[in-house]
Amino acid sequence: MRQLTLDQLGELRLEGLKRALKEQLAQPSFQDMSFEERFELLIDAEAAYRDERRLATRIQKAGLRQNARLEDADQRAVRSLDRALLDALSSCRWLREKRNVLLVGPTGVGKTFLASALTLKGCQQGFSARFHRAPRLLHDLEIGRADGTYKNKLASIARVDLVILDDWLITPLTSLQRRDLLEILDDRYDRRSTMICSQLPVEHWHEAIGDPTLADAILDRLIHNAYRLDIQGESLRKTKGLDGILDHNKKD
Repeated sequence: MRQLTLDQLGELRLEGLKRALKEQLAQPSFQDMSFEERFELLIDAEAAYRDERRLATRIQKAGLRQNARLEDADQRAVRSLDRALLDALSSCRWLREKRNVLLVGPTGVGKTFLASALTLKGCQQGFSARFHRAPRLLHDLEIGRADGTYKNKLASIARVDLVILDDWLITPLTSLQRRDLLEILDDRYDRRSTMICSQLPVEHWHEAIGDPTLADAILDRLIHNAYRLDIQGESLRKTKGLDGILDHNKKD
């Protein structure tokens, strides 16, 4: 009868409850508890299991570039940042307020790490997220124009709570790409949050976009309600590479 019950729970996709019941059946200490107490534990286990599954799905769909946690941040990557601001961002209030985040600094200083860590925090608090390299996303939208999926792709981007655009303005924009960026940011303005990772200082974005009118419109929707983190320092990639060489030489 016990196995039949466990099998039925599996068929009903109550995996958390099934695991908790198996634990209760295996440990005599649970026999001293009332039915109501044991049943409450079973329900709690099922709820926790579903929360874990939903979180795992959000993280998978986010497509994080790194397995990063703010608690594990390399001090070399964040020493130049305002720690109070970083702590405030980790609370995800900015996501609830539909504000943006700009991570700006030279290559290798930790922008993608911080973006991944802040995105993970958002996923843990129930927000959906998608990580994109800006050039590849714009290329996908060009393909969408050709195969008839353009509007669907824009709508999909607009529905996500947090969109991360990495390698922002790393390559020159075409006229259509400028308009695509405006469409994306206009859909999200005051409705969803956007995070930007860029090697190019914010002061040069207007010129890099190319068209003054479109640049005004794009940056107006992106910058004025954004938190900005300027990250300074030597490239962590170079430093870690040098550390590896030094370690190797020590062994020799």
